[in-house]
Amino acid sequence: MTRIALLICDTPALSVRKKHGDYIQVYNDYLRNSLPRPELVSQLNVDSYDVVDKQEYPDDDISYDAVVMTGSAASAYQNLEWINKLIAYVKRLVEEKPEVKIFGICFGHQIVARAVGGECVPTDGLWEIGVTEMQLTDVGKKVFGVDSINIQQMHRDHVPAVPPSFHLLGSTDITMNHGMVRFSPSSPSANPVSLSLKDIQILTIQGHPEFTESIVKLVVDDRSGRGVISPEVAEEARRRASLQNDGVSIVGKTLWGILGVA
Repeated sequence: MTRIALLICDTPALSVRKKHGDYIQVYNDYLRNSLPRPELVSQLNVDSYDVVDKQEYPDDDISYDAVVMTGSAASAYQNLEWINKLIAYVKRLVEEKPEVKIFGICFGHQIVARAVGGECVPTDGLWEIGVTEMQLTDVGKKVFGVDSINIQQMHRDHVPAVPPSFHLLGSTDITMNHGMVRFSPSSPSANPVSLSLKDIQILTIQGHPEFTESIVKLVVDDRSGRGVISPEVAEEARRRASLQNDGVSIVGKTLWGILGVA
């Protein structure tokens, strides 16, 4: 049995909830759809925790194989009680439970960076939305098994540097740190390119591997309708949302590989 704690950091737009459910449903669908074999669903247990309104977290006596942090419309640099509590939790998890895998998605990526001493800042007003090519580093190529990946995006904040003890996975034209990885302190080699997926303790990605074309278009419609993004940005985002996306086929399979599920 693989046990995952899902930290819910937001509630999606009403249009998304009507068609795809809340983030509990979206992430459960993503995890199940990316499993190497369908029959492994019976071996998956996902517990969700509302870290925003309820500010609830796993009890220390509950053993999880991984903790997954979702995206959020909030900014990771905001001085809010629930964000500060989340950062403190992740910091403690990194320091005290190195055996637990940590996966940070978009906002979760930024929270991990802050928890380990990095920062999150706005991208000078530039949105990155829809499927975007992520050029991978040598470490990124080793982790994902390809030279580049195409993944859905929805952000205008980013992590401007790579924190100590982490390795950069890849970049785009707008965002230098599009994902990063930290290997377990007990890893047998100092050379990250020679390590295996199971040696990874933390993996983060700025994009949204869990987002489908439909979800992105619904979010774009919602945000453009509220004037959050311009009509020009929305039009290009809708076009990009329909491009080929490696969120399930590559990123999802990589997450399961880190957990030793094959």
